[in-house]
Amino acid sequence: MPTLETFCQHIQAREVDCEAGGLLLGSVHGAHMLIEQATVPTAWDKRFRHLFERMPFGHEAIALSRWTKSQGTIRYLGEWHTHPEDHPYPSGIDRLEWNRLSAERKDRRPMLAVIVGRKSLYIELVPNAGCGFVFLPMGGGGGGADTLAKGMRPCKCLVLDLAGCTY
Repeated sequence: MPTLETFCQHIQAREVDCEAGGLLLGSVHGAHMLIEQATVPTAWDKRFRHLFERMPFGHEAIALSRWTKSQGTIRYLGEWHTHPEDHPYPSGIDRLEWNRLSAERKDRRPMLAVIVGRKSLYIELVPNAGCGFVFLPMGGGGGGADTLAKGMRPCKCLVLDLAGCTY
């Protein structure tokens, strides 16, 4: 399933919708990061209205399978999850988790963190030390819970231009 479609299917549009999330998988090409897949929540993940805790079961198996089949080209790029707000912003818990995950990376590359809101995305490149690089928000407009989905054209992947970022 295309990455943006995965994001759009998990927007917290209703008061009863729980947070969702998963891994971001893809490849790095010089100053570009190609996000080819966002894993979807598994039955083992902990999902609440204002909290998502990704459990390793399922997500890691998918990541390992994609890495093996691609001969190391498709790799872990980062994490995504939703927030029940129009224009999301990371919580203190988000920042602590991102810093921990980025510091644990064996390849020492920054981790990509995406929060999916109802109308926009928050995207940050989190280095293993120091301040991250925040990308400009996507989406916008004032049309309700599905504005994010309407504002994006269908594609199979997301490409981020990292030129100018410390990578």
